[in-house]
Amino acid sequence: MDTNNVGRMESQNQHSQSHEPLPTKGTTFLRTCFNGVNTLSGVGILSIPYALSEGGWLSIILLLLVALLCFYTGLLLRRCMDSDPLIKTYPDIGQVAFGRKGRAIISTFMYLELFLVAVEFLIMEGDNLHKLFPKESFDIFGMKIGGKQGFVLVTALVVLPTTWLRNLGVLAYVSAGGVIASVILVLAVFWGGAFDGVGFHERGELWNWNGLPTAVSLFTFCYCGHAVFPTLCNSMKDKSQFPKVLVVCFILSTISYGSMAILGYLMFGEHLASQVTLNLPTKNISSKIAIYTTLMNPITKYALIIAPIATSVEETFPFRESKMMSCLIRTCLLISTVFVALLVPYFGYVMAFMGAFLGINVSILFPCLCYWKITTGFKKFGTEKMLILMILFIGTFVAMVGTYTALTNIMNEVKTK
Repeated sequence: MDTNNVGRMESQNQHSQSHEPLPTKGTTFLRTCFNGVNTLSGVGILSIPYALSEGGWLSIILLLLVALLCFYTGLLLRRCMDSDPLIKTYPDIGQVAFGRKGRAIISTFMYLELFLVAVEFLIMEGDNLHKLFPKESFDIFGMKIGGKQGFVLVTALVVLPTTWLRNLGVLAYVSAGGVIASVILVLAVFWGGAFDGVGFHERGELWNWNGLPTAVSLFTFCYCGHAVFPTLCNSMKDKSQFPKVLVVCFILSTISYGSMAILGYLMFGEHLASQVTLNLPTKNISSKIAIYTTLMNPITKYALIIAPIATSVEETFPFRESKMMSCLIRTCLLISTVFVALLVPYFGYVMAFMGAFLGINVSILFPCLCYWKITTGFKKFGTEKMLILMILFIGTFVAMVGTYTALTNIMNEVKTK
């Protein structure tokens, strides 16, 4: 998921409980499709080949099932919005369904996701810069710091001034190139396999039971756009076309993810790293294009990701209008993400945790629960309600297994570090 749209949404949400309609003239069908694809096309595209390698070739079916399921729950959110014209955002849906507790729970999950995406940005920068400059090390205050850790700190220093900006309009404009960046990345990987000598010779496994929890968790992360869907819907001139927007967005995103997964698995097989760019030979022009494209997105989007969290924290302080206080809070947030990135520098496992714990809840379980509560309550059962009940049971089981697997993998890495 690309969460720069979440950042813009939440930053406007924090100023009142009434949630006034967002200032917009109404976007066209085509532009909403672009925004939707940009929302779904995020850093998950780097790990999708690794996800396929974890589950085996047949797990591509699970990718399609996850896409179909997330599309359905996106429609459920749309139906929830039809029940109350005052609903403008995802937390609004939570409040209508379950009161203030519902709003608080959904908002907490969204903020935690934003925080971890910011952490993933730093980890990704450290990994890819170390790939380009493997022999680089840093000497800070007499302490020798390794390449990956040093590049994380350098990236933090580069993005720090951008976090102090309250008007993020310029950065939002720059970050709108997310869709183009994803296309360039897929084409660069394909070029490396077809014309730069890597080839498509790996056979891989047909099915891998042990890797399925990780695979499904990563697949789910790729479709975590539900926090933005209500805002996209409300921004449209003709809201009745939103289901068609979802169809277009999920089809295009699935083609993008599926293509990258198949290309990466054919190229590197079981040797895939958590990010496909880490497997690419740096001597090739196509590899450098892929890596540099990957490096640009976090630098331009970090401030957008962290802004809604900073705004929420700032409003709890009496000197909320103080620029110095704002800079201090945002600097502390940056330091906290750096700390987590250095403590848990495992891109794939952190993403799997986000997909299992946050993604399944926000994109699958919460939409089902809110829809059921808003429309008929929990007492009535029908064909659709039985389907939703099955989704809730399966989703809960997958979330528990996936979260446990991701945390176990992280703990094992920490112990062996």
